[in-house]
Amino acid sequence: METRTAGAEGGPGKRAGSNPGTALRPDPYFTGQIYLNGHEYAMRQCAKAGIAFTALDNAFGSTADPAAVQRICDGLTDQEIYRFAGKWLARLPHPFTTADEQADYRWQLSVQQVEFSTTMALDRPVSGRIFFEQLIRDNIDIGRPDKVNIVFGRLIRLRGKNPTPGSFRTQVITSGVCPYLYLYYKKTQVKQYLKEGRALRTETTINQPRDFKIGKELTNLAALAEVGYTANRRLLDAECISHDPAAGAAALDALTSPVISPACTYIPGMRFTSHRVQALLSACCALALRPAGFTSRDLRHYLAPQLGKTAEDMTSGQISYDLRRLRAHQIIQRIPHSRSYQVTPEGLSIALFLTRVTQRFLIPGLAQLTGTGPPGSPLRQADRAYKAAITDLAQQASIAA
Repeated sequence: METRTAGAEGGPGKRAGSNPGTALRPDPYFTGQIYLNGHEYAMRQCAKAGIAFTALDNAFGSTADPAAVQRICDGLTDQEIYRFAGKWLARLPHPFTTADEQADYRWQLSVQQVEFSTTMALDRPVSGRIFFEQLIRDNIDIGRPDKVNIVFGRLIRLRGKNPTPGSFRTQVITSGVCPYLYLYYKKTQVKQYLKEGRALRTETTINQPRDFKIGKELTNLAALAEVGYTANRRLLDAECISHDPAAGAAALDALTSPVISPACTYIPGMRFTSHRVQALLSACCALALRPAGFTSRDLRHYLAPQLGKTAEDMTSGQISYDLRRLRAHQIIQRIPHSRSYQVTPEGLSIALFLTRVTQRFLIPGLAQLTGTGPPGSPLRQADRAYKAAITDLAQQASIAA
């Protein structure tokens, strides 16, 4: 419910209606900066409207009318900022003379930096620190080039003639006792932290609008807001899904059992422990949140390296077979009137759950039980104690008989 807009910058004077690059003043540019705190604006408007609220540091902790507060936040538009800037530019001294103003020279506002934040108050603040630390551990790789498109919906090219500039990484910084999660994309960063132990704060700061093919003029504020809030929501959705285990035996049976299609075609089940199915589910995790969906070529690109192959080694028939299996088990669905696919919400939950269970639980656990690891591991000791207890019980039963 809270937006902070900062860094609307005044540009050089220019005659209205002139062509770009013409009729500029011969004098040096005069620039200024306006820092506007959107939360403070919203808080003052709430007080003026008589809406009760409790304030956190630069955020709302609670409010009597969330819908009204959201409308106030949404009302901080480019026109509202223009009115604010115009009021103060009319009062403060500036380098334009009366003759300049009569010649229709004027200031233009551009965006130097803008921040969009989403604050989610926790029902149980006492568990907030434990929740956030677990959330960081589960999503520490979200800033990798192959994962960052989940948040920003853009293809990252690391090779070729025009690689995507910038560094792509996740960074965890501890300031005092509070951890911060940073995600970087070009000159944009997403910061996530626990505010006052009571709310999860997600902030997207855009320092270069042209990274998203958007101009720097203030009139593009709505387009920048769409980018910022979408990035916040995608990150939160990915984190929420990672904490949502799949539903029980019915879902597992539906995934692993064969399916008979309407055309009476037998489609095998997906044994999630097989290497190929794990590769398919992992590819679905990476392709899940592409805004325009993915094609068979995209699936080939993600699937081949996990199978130790190149994209050229995989035939169209193999990819079609995999797409048919994923569709039959409702992991993906075809986008109408196109050749693209998208991962279903249930399919993404299943893919995330099963890949993590296999890689983080089953394989390490079986390695301790069957491998040649240290004999003193807790799991191996528990296994030996269990076997000894079963043996003792069997011996006692035999004597009693």
